[in-house]
Amino acid sequence: MISFLIIRFSSIGDIVLTTPIVRILKTQVGDSVIHYLTKEQYAPILESNPYIDHLHLYSGNLNEFIRQLKAEPVDYIIDLHHNIRSAIVKNRLGTVSFVVNKINFRKWLLVHLKIDRMPGTHIVDRYLKTIELFDVKDDGRGLDYFIPPAEEVDIAALGDVFNQGYIALAIGARHNTKKLPREKLVELAGLIEHPIIIVGGPEDREVGEFICSASPSKAIFNASGGFSVNQSASIIRQSRLVITHDTGMMHIAAAFKKKILSVWGNTVPAFGMAPYRADRDSVIFEVKGLRCRPCSKIGYRTCPRKHFRCMNEQDIPGIADKANHLFTGQ
Repeated sequence: MISFLIIRFSSIGDIVLTTPIVRILKTQVGDSVIHYLTKEQYAPILESNPYIDHLHLYSGNLNEFIRQLKAEPVDYIIDLHHNIRSAIVKNRLGTVSFVVNKINFRKWLLVHLKIDRMPGTHIVDRYLKTIELFDVKDDGRGLDYFIPPAEEVDIAALGDVFNQGYIALAIGARHNTKKLPREKLVELAGLIEHPIIIVGGPEDREVGEFICSASPSKAIFNASGGFSVNQSASIIRQSRLVITHDTGMMHIAAAFKKKILSVWGNTVPAFGMAPYRADRDSVIFEVKGLRCRPCSKIGYRTCPRKHFRCMNEQDIPGIADKANHLFTGQ
């Protein structure tokens, strides 16, 4: 028996991107036991994953947490977060570890000097590189996301109009510079000719209501803030296609092999975080040729240059037109 401890503290999308590693270690390393360490708030994303044997949830007291981890010794640590906290865990446990190469210097060059030395590989492929010593290989199955049966959403309960299909519009993101301004979202919703269900967190509820109130005659349901992450995932899984920012819902959509129209602001797909093995009709929308982009590998509350051209100049009619055509299968 070989036991692994996979470390990824946060966040939604980043955790979903580690799921191929969980599955591959479990299915390709004989008699393996998979432990997974993450923050307590992200437990719902992993609790139904059948490839995880033990889920360890960090809630803030690192010393006590490490004492608990020592009670269940593991053979190897797979550090897919590679930060100070994960380094402390590895050091205190004293276990052989393998660490993902986050290529942070290359990202720094691209963000600050606009020198592109990115390797052109997806983060999932770099994760796979981290575990290659265990003689495993890519199984080609992409990302996983498992929804507890109790959190599957009955779409019919949201209105009969959505029974014949709808577009999931994921309006959230952790940083504002990854999000379309509300006026652009209203314009987009107004140009879409098919039913829309808006998904997002509690912080997105007001924007969702703003979109709905701006188009009172359209079939739009605002699910942001009123549904759990698993319920939002269920809405995405049952949608005909997904429009999303560079955020966790984009990666959940990729796990379900959805058609994804992803809209990119201050970040760039070159960082290696584009939708992984999504439907082949998926399209990336970004404003190319801006000297200020990317301005961060994560994001900001407001545009550092104050013009926010990376989102204000998005081709909203083009996004809507693509969505309308994909919805009807044209």
